[in-house]
Amino acid sequence: MGRRKRKHPFYESLEITGVAAKGKGMGHAPDGRVVFVKRVAVGDVISAQVVKKKKAYAEAVTKELKQPSADRVEPFCEHYGVCGGCQYQHVSYEAQLRYKEEVVHASMERIAKVPIEEMLPIIGCEETHYYRNKLEFSFSSKKWLTADLINTDVSNLEDVVGFHPPGAFDKVVNLNHCFLQPEPSNELRLGIGAICREQGLPFWDARANVGYMRQVMFRITSLGEVMVILAVAKKDDRLPKLLDAILDKFPVITTLYYCINDKMNDYMYDLPMELHHGAGVVHEQLGHVKFKIGPKSFFQTNSQQAKTLYDLVVDFANLTGEENVYDLYCGVGTITQYICRKAKKVVGIEEIPTAIEDAKENAALNEIENCTFYAGDVKLILNDEFLKTHGKPDLIITDPPRVGMSKEVVQTLLAAETPRIVYVSCNPATQARDLQLLHEKYDIKKVQPVDMFPHTYHIESVALLELR
Repeated sequence: MGRRKRKHPFYESLEITGVAAKGKGMGHAPDGRVVFVKRVAVGDVISAQVVKKKKAYAEAVTKELKQPSADRVEPFCEHYGVCGGCQYQHVSYEAQLRYKEEVVHASMERIAKVPIEEMLPIIGCEETHYYRNKLEFSFSSKKWLTADLINTDVSNLEDVVGFHPPGAFDKVVNLNHCFLQPEPSNELRLGIGAICREQGLPFWDARANVGYMRQVMFRITSLGEVMVILAVAKKDDRLPKLLDAILDKFPVITTLYYCINDKMNDYMYDLPMELHHGAGVVHEQLGHVKFKIGPKSFFQTNSQQAKTLYDLVVDFANLTGEENVYDLYCGVGTITQYICRKAKKVVGIEEIPTAIEDAKENAALNEIENCTFYAGDVKLILNDEFLKTHGKPDLIITDPPRVGMSKEVVQTLLAAETPRIVYVSCNPATQARDLQLLHEKYDIKKVQPVDMFPHTYHIESVALLELR
């Protein structure tokens, strides 16, 4: 006879006392175990069902909100809690900023465990709605049904355009209105979906891998330019008719691409992009620098707050105009070109070759002559020979991906003994880990959290390090 599976605990009254990574709240169970819960607010008292239990912690779901936190507000979007795009709409923006600041502080205290001379208050966004310049949506022949519609007569067989909810690769939340991207984003999504239905084009069935319409991506810049990329399953006589109908209905589109995605997955940036209409690029302005953005370019998705972030980097860098600067993980060279007029020269290094091509084109566009760009893995390029060729840097700016810097790169920075480092991070936990390693030779002068993505758990953190 098999062992009976033990039931997970149920907590009648659990107070949420703090925040954790990825937007979760946390409380302490009577047995001392830390309990993590999604979509709660600090100060909530809930009944909670544990769904996953480990020795030191548990994950639970709310069964009843017994006492709401003072931080709670009514979510403004009808799709909140379903599409998975905005995790913090149920708390005020002021509370969101407190939560994010707390996450950065906790990372520095629990992971870095090194002295930090100044922890600065978080910088929030002026615009908390319609702040993204890029969004991607999926077509699906299966609509995601909310909990109240499951086991009713409502069918999920419907052609819809929107986001995949977490864990549902074959269904899509049909979006009536999304607050993430400014118009004409909603008009484009709804209008293109309507055109496809009128033309009888089948939406993609991700489980059966059949259909025609797959994805659509919009880039909308502050300069009024609009790029649309449409992904379809194959190229045939239906495609020109569809593309022309979209342009007829939306003359606001300045560049229109299509790509053929006949793969099993939705990722389209490894596919050839075919230009159907327009110049093939859109432009964005960040302060004094103008950027040309292609269909595959990486660019900060919150243009207005990107300027705030880069102004902070300039402030931390405290350049005099005589410095030799290295910009590691430079992407398309946004920070490189934003700060270069305050430095003698800037060297940018980025692993993705197409990003370096974009960086060089943008430098030419802005008539910048004191920037040099190199494509390759930072840990391989940044060696003794490179340092000899380009000179010892007076300042290093590093903006690594979420995983942070490799141990090899950290060791190279320690060996280079650059007087100052400005470390920009989208993951306070890995930044804190790297700061602990760099503390071998560097003092952490200040850390500044920046909110780039309101109503989500994502946080940017900028640290200034000085050589002892």
